[in-house]
Amino acid sequence: MRRVTRILTAGIATASLAFTATACGESSTEASSGENKGIGLSYDEGGRGDHSFNDSAAKGYDKAKKELKLGGKEITAKTGETEADRYQHLADLADAGYNPVIAVGFAYAPSVTKAAKKYKDVDFAIVDAVVDLPNVTSLVFNEHEASYLAGVAAALKSKSDHIGFIGGTDSVLIKKFAGGFEQGIKDTNPKAKLDVQWVKEGNDTAGFGQPDRGKEIASGMLARDIDVIYSAAGASGSGAIEATAKKKGAWSIGVDGDQYNSEPLAPYKNSILTSAVKNVDVAVYNFVKSIEDGKKLTGVQSFTLEQGGVSLSYSGGFIDDIKPKIEEAQKKISDGDIKVTDTYKG
Repeated sequence: MRRVTRILTAGIATASLAFTATACGESSTEASSGENKGIGLSYDEGGRGDHSFNDSAAKGYDKAKKELKLGGKEITAKTGETEADRYQHLADLADAGYNPVIAVGFAYAPSVTKAAKKYKDVDFAIVDAVVDLPNVTSLVFNEHEASYLAGVAAALKSKSDHIGFIGGTDSVLIKKFAGGFEQGIKDTNPKAKLDVQWVKEGNDTAGFGQPDRGKEIASGMLARDIDVIYSAAGASGSGAIEATAKKKGAWSIGVDGDQYNSEPLAPYKNSILTSAVKNVDVAVYNFVKSIEDGKKLTGVQSFTLEQGGVSLSYSGGFIDDIKPKIEEAQKKISDGDIKVTDTYKG
């Protein structure tokens, strides 16, 4: 089994920094020279620094580079990119000698399909989508299960019985978050009302990179006496967290990473009730390590609540008083007594 080439000497690595951003994307990090330059990573919109989904992928990428002593190259999707742009990111990485190539986000599914068919000797992975090709590993999560637990927490902590959800898009993936969240709320407090709003409709990934719009939507919700807001919206969700922190007694629920511990969100952490954590970092790292170990993860790799692939954060101690009820719900999900929906029908 092919192994990812290790970083060479510092002098050689320095000489190989010529691979730079193209007009359709931004890049960071250098790679070593040689036949295989290491890990290629192409982010969704928002990129590294979104304090959410992309940052979780970046954490796994950084760990793989450091612990496995690998080179690497990152590309960040710009707002409004086309399918052709996304494909070009992957092709640029493959042509430059990066292997494996990891695409972060469901929007990459068509471009990964195209690239994997052309670059059959490259190991691809995609986060949050399934691509059925022999050289593609699909890294997917039971986001709806962690969102159910977030719904339990929201229902127990809301004083107004009026709760909000902000989705980056109304795509199939984000409806998994909304559906699980709504079910958790209703199973816990049938009287509670949920308002759902989307930053963008369809699969327009620009909805994940608009913090000002997230702030605007959250402010509107707060004005309607919504006192808990869960955002599955990438950097747009960071704007919602900022807005919520300004209203006394209101709570945000973070997503993907443990946003209470996000340094850029530190000024607002005392209003972050909890986070529905999706361990993208673990998936990315495990995929790269499996190649290094000569035992590549293949096919569809699912990360569930029972396996620890998704979870609910207790950082800050704000939900410690309701922990027994959350753990009860978690056990019922793991035991199969609660079947969590994977879609939102509202």
